Amino acid sequence: MARWFEGPLAAFDTETTGVDVERDRIVSAAVVVQDTEGGRVRTTRWLVNPGVPVPREATEVHGLTDDHLQRLGRWPAPVMEEIARALSEQAAAGRPLVVMNAPFDLTLLDRELRRHRASSLGRYLNDAPLRVLDPRVLDKHLDRYRKGRRTLTDLCAHYEVALDGAHDAGADATAALGVVRAVGRRFATRLEELTVAELHSRQAVWHAAQARGLQAWFARNGSEEEVDPAWPVRPGQSVAAA
Repeated sequence: MARWFEGPLAAFDTETTGVDVERDRIVSAAVVVQDTEGGRVRTTRWLVNPGVPVPREATEVHGLTDDHLQRLGRWPAPVMEEIARALSEQAAAGRPLVVMNAPFDLTLLDRELRRHRASSLGRYLNDAPLRVLDPRVLDKHLDRYRKGRRTLTDLCAHYEVALDGAHDAGADATAALGVVRAVGRRFATRLEELTVAELHSRQAVWHAAQARGLQAWFARNGSEEEVDPAWPVRPGQSVAAA
């Protein structure tokens, strides 16, 4: 029997107008599905006209301009519903969902659903629990003493995963999926006996501990920045099994 990191996985990623999950908007998104390790990756993409200006700093990251989004992007309301239904389909199919830094992308999607659909991500999931695998949380817990940054680009370099076209939602989702498979292989003796449901629950605990550590570091350095310990979605939501 294939271990969870060798079997079916899906992944989700967004590009946005900024890093504030309460105020910023999704400008592109992708869901990728891979049934077996090394198998063909199927990608569904969305391009969104957010209805607000895209800051120059955000465009410099993902290359999506106001003009491009206004000409080719779709209005947010139907797109957000399509994305939510796509994630619900993955949950119903029992596919774990890989999301790099899940509290950002999933929380932002939840807020967009509230903004444009008067709904929430949890409502779309119904009774199918979303089982999330966050490569950032997994790597920080399993290799906690390794020095250096842990962005997706850094993790791809460390685990020797190809990242073709960083800051493209489809490319980033595919790379994150590859990192999770690589993490699973490298730490198989510590992970292979866990079900994805168990691993989902443990990541919530691990992320909270990581957040407390980062909060303490900020305090020692005189920063007032706050770190939210919630995972995979920040408060104000009701994601199943969150």
